[in-house]
Amino acid sequence: MHQLWNEIDRRLLIKLGTAGLAALSLPGAAAAAMAQGFTHGVASGEPGPDSVLLWTRYAAASDATLTVELSESADFTKVAAGGRVVAAGARDHTAKIVVDGLKPGRWYHYRFIAPDGSKSVTGRTRTLPEDATRAFTLALFSCSNLPFGWFNAYGHAAARGDIDLVAHVGDYLYEYPAGDYPSAKQALPGREIQPAHEIVALADYRLRYAAYRADPDLQKLHQMFPMIAQWDDHEFANNVWKGGAENHNEGEGEWGARMAAAEQAYREWMPVADTRWRDYQVGDLATIFLPETRVTARDHQFEIDEIIAGGGDAAAKLKSFAETGYRDPTRQMLGAEQEKWLFDGFAASTKAGTRWQVCAQQVVMGTLFTPPEVRDWFGGEQPDYIRRRVEAGQLAAKAGLPLNLDAWDGYPAARGRLLAAAQRADADLVTLTGDTHNAWAFDLAEDGRPAGIEIAGQSVTSPGYEGYIKGVTDEARVTALRRSSPQLQWANTQDRGYVTVQLTPDRVTANWHSVETIRARSLALKGTHSMTAARGRRAYDVA
Repeated sequence: MHQLWNEIDRRLLIKLGTAGLAALSLPGAAAAAMAQGFTHGVASGEPGPDSVLLWTRYAAASDATLTVELSESADFTKVAAGGRVVAAGARDHTAKIVVDGLKPGRWYHYRFIAPDGSKSVTGRTRTLPEDATRAFTLALFSCSNLPFGWFNAYGHAAARGDIDLVAHVGDYLYEYPAGDYPSAKQALPGREIQPAHEIVALADYRLRYAAYRADPDLQKLHQMFPMIAQWDDHEFANNVWKGGAENHNEGEGEWGARMAAAEQAYREWMPVADTRWRDYQVGDLATIFLPETRVTARDHQFEIDEIIAGGGDAAAKLKSFAETGYRDPTRQMLGAEQEKWLFDGFAASTKAGTRWQVCAQQVVMGTLFTPPEVRDWFGGEQPDYIRRRVEAGQLAAKAGLPLNLDAWDGYPAARGRLLAAAQRADADLVTLTGDTHNAWAFDLAEDGRPAGIEIAGQSVTSPGYEGYIKGVTDEARVTALRRSSPQLQWANTQDRGYVTVQLTPDRVTANWHSVETIRARSLALKGTHSMTAARGRRAYDVA
């Protein structure tokens, strides 16, 4: 999902400002994909107390066996561990290797050496602490659409020295053709994508990753920190679910083939394990869970238009749906197998005495309702289709239905099971979220009792509210949203950036960093907003 307004279709909104759609080429990215040698730097991920996964891409005429070295010193005077791995043409010349036998809580330097003696750039990675841990800092990213602008959020984080681990919770890239999202008019010159058409086949997804990974700030982020990552929808297609996606059609072939191609390219190009969900133990401080919410078990999203289709009393239809089908207990977001893994994990983490249970996942868990004020946000000259969408959103809110049915708000029974499991385990739940392009701080509750907090990060470049609702201040939007959505404690609906999350035994601090611009390459910040939550309270501290 590339914007928050499920009741206002993205394509309809973009029509308001789209002129000609030009398909632009990016020779630099294409050349990078065809270059020989180490083409895209290095990356690391999947850290444990004694192991880490290392990644690179080495293009050659045939498969190449690379030597891997890790050292606690940048000059590699003493090699602490290593191994050998094949960069295979069948995997787009990418190579991944898990190196073990490392010490817990240590920074390591690493590099790959080719058969001809050439070396990759030197990367830096970190193992997780094993015992008592006093502090740990995560950086949270999502929603990086290359043609919208520079990845300044990546660049700013890469220049810091106080980040222990990066979490990317989805929309690492976008599948659209050039000129669609963004439009040719919105796209920043020099930030065009390859291939120019929508990515559908394996070769398409591979080339799109090559184009994104040619970005210097993204390469630097991967080079400097280990990353844990999970896809959202755009690594496949918009609003994906287990059986398809909003913008996949029969002319693009079988959905299963496209999904398999997208997943294969993701596993080739990302420093990730070949399992769909996993967890990480940060000493006695935190267990980080990384669930999968899109393609394994998610049922098809509800659509307001489908609920009110066929004429008649739309308000009555929505009210009836809100009282019946909306709360269907059989609807799944995670699926029974994954729910058991996650819920058992909450219980095991708290039983072991771990202070925080962190769930780094993809879509917003807190509840947002369409505010009544939205009817005035589009001016008096609304096209009929915009007017109809706004009216439908208003009727849905009056019926008690939330704004975004592609998020956990569209799966209330599944969300209830998750939050109840956290409560049963006596977990101090912290949910890290992306997807909506805006920054949110929610208090989460279930059955009238606190269940945890949500830290939802703004996008790296993809536009949020400010790109679709112009002429309305951020203050006015946030005030209206907070008035209509009691769980919402704070929001920023205008800035791009990222979040750092500082964990200590007694407190979590979220810092939303807003970059000054994405239209020029810059490390300048516009500002930072901070909020805290004390352990045991399961809610944000009141200022």
